[in-house]
Parts: sequence; structure tokens; C-alpha cells
Amino acid sequence: MGAVAHCVIVDAPAPRPRVLIVGSGGIGGIVTAALLEHGASEVCALTTNQEIARAVSERGFRVCGVDGARTVRGACRTKLSGEDPPFDFVMLAVQPPQVEGAVRDTLPWLAPDGAMVCLQNGLCEERVEKIVGPDRVLGAVVSWGAAMPEPGLYERTAHGGFTLGRLDGRQDPRLPTLRMLLEVVGPTEITPNLLGARWSKLAINCAISTLGTIGGDRLGALMMHLSVRRLALRIMAETVRVARKLEVRLEKVSGTLDLEWMALTDEELASPASPALVTRHAMLLAVGARYRRMRSSMLSAIERGRTPAVDYLNGEVVTRGRAVGVPTEVNAAAQAAVHAIAEGRARCGMPAIYALAEEVGAR
Repeated sequence: MGAVAHCVIVDAPAPRPRVLIVGSGGIGGIVTAALLEHGASEVCALTTNQEIARAVSERGFRVCGVDGARTVRGACRTKLSGEDPPFDFVMLAVQPPQVEGAVRDTLPWLAPDGAMVCLQNGLCEERVEKIVGPDRVLGAVVSWGAAMPEPGLYERTAHGGFTLGRLDGRQDPRLPTLRMLLEVVGPTEITPNLLGARWSKLAINCAISTLGTIGGDRLGALMMHLSVRRLALRIMAETVRVARKLEVRLEKVSGTLDLEWMALTDEELASPASPALVTRHAMLLAVGARYRRMRSSMLSAIERGRTPAVDYLNGEVVTRGRAVGVPTEVNAAAQAAVHAIAEGRARCGMPAIYALAEEVGAR
């Protein structure tokens, strides 16, 4: 009798996800460098900025900041071709004013079962869904900071991770894979309440990003000023009121403020010595210390001659507040102040902060 041959079937390794990162500014550059270092996916970085593409091609992704300094070999492309295979994830790391154009430009390269991933602040998932449909959009709320001091140099200004999900709250089989990829950047969680997380982060960004633009300085320095903290509390309180009116259940984003707790009543805001107000000011000082190196990406956009994202932050609050009858005086005034700076009618700095505080009675 002959020997019996045993056949061992070995599962082939799953193909690495193909990832396209659109935008190579602060957030996009840090994410690209981390994914390239980890090697769990095929990564392609895309930028419309020739200087960035040239700097990265010559010197790699130069990373500095809270994670230390290193250089990651890689390249940035300025366009895709018909020969490029489809991507499983298209991570949108452009500023909000450019997100819809970026979606339309890259949609032909999105795999049929792939997803656009919104890394922007604001409520960009809604805009992207109108173009590609809700089943092809995932959200990634970013709770860390980054900047690009010069083309190809990426400074991570704060630790943190991501909160992932879908606006409709449904489970999605692509989310665990996306979580695995982004864990190399920072702690990543999946939520069934992405909309609540988005609105919580929106309230924070409406205060911190916008006041950072008007004040023209890093967060640590700005939060030392009483007028900045008073304005921040007013902006966040208005945003939370609009969210509640829209029946959004706010969800704390890991590593950031609890907006349900931070939102003060009119009586608390009007009483400078109330224990609640003192506690909130202390919390803002702590946030300023933790994220002291963070600099507003809107300010960087203005410095580069680009449109700031204020209409996608405070502007969203003002528009939606008007629709549901919730006053948003401070958000509207802050939005106007950023536009004045972007259009050259005003200059950023503490005098602009004091003027805004005087206008809305927050001195």
C-alpha cells in the first residue's frame, strides 16, 4: 500500500488595503508618514501643491514635534492616471473648502466597495454624501494637531487619535480595517454616534480654531487671556444649544472637552464669580497647556492665500441656528472677524480679540 499524501491548505494573506491620501498639509503629511512606516497598506499621497511634491520627493516626509524627529521615505504625486488601480480608502485631508472638489476629482479611482474618509473638521460627511452616497462615506474625527511649517516638514503639535463611524450610525464592515490602519497614528475608536462626536468637535473648533485665527498665536499663549476664554465659552455654549435644538446627542471625543459639561447657561455666563464659570476657565487653561503648540490651520490657510474654513465651522452653526431659531451672535461675529482678516480688512492679534470681545460683551 502506498503512502498517503497529506495536502495542507494555507490561506493566502489578505491583500493590503490601497489608500489614497488627498492633501499633504499637516494632517495629511503625518498620516501618510505613519502609514508608510507601518507598511500595512499601499499608500499613495496626492497634492496639488508642486512645492510640497518636490520637497517630499527630494527629502521625504520630515516629521517633528511631540513624537520626535524622523524622516520617512516616500513621494507625493500631483495627479493620478488611468493606469492606477482603484483605492479601498480615499482619505480626504484637504481643508473643508476644497473637500467637494477633491471628492469629484478622485471618485473615478474609488473602488466599488471603497469609502471616502473625511478627516476634516466641521460636518463635511454631509457634503460628501451628496456626491457619492451615504454608503461610500466614513468619518474620522481627528483629536490631535499638526502643522506644516514649510513644504514637506510636518510638525505634530499634540497627541491624540481618531473617532470613526458613519453619520447614520450603522455598523460598517470597513470600519475595523480603517481602525487598524489609523491606530498607527494614535488611539482609534469606533462610535455609533458619529454625528454627536462631530458636533462636539465642531463646538471646540468653532472656539479654538477661529479664535486662534483671530488671535494669531498658538493655543497655549492665547488661552492665558481672559477675553479668549470668555469668547470660547460663549461660542461653545451657542453651538451646543443649536445641536440640542437639532436633537443631536453630543458625544465626548476622546482626549477633548466634554461639551455637555462645558456648555454654560446664560446665568452662569453672566456671573463672573460663579463656581461653574471658574471651573470652566480652569479647564480651558488646562486645554491650553496640553495643546499649547497647536496653531490654527485656518490661520495657515490665510497666510498661504487660501480660503479659511470658517464658513464650515462657525458658519454652519450660524446657518443652522437661524433655521431653528437659536441665536448665534458670537459665532456670527467671529465668522465675520475671520473674513475681515482673510480679505485684508483687519489684522490678527490680541487687539482683534479685544475688539471681538467688546462687540459681543465678553470683555
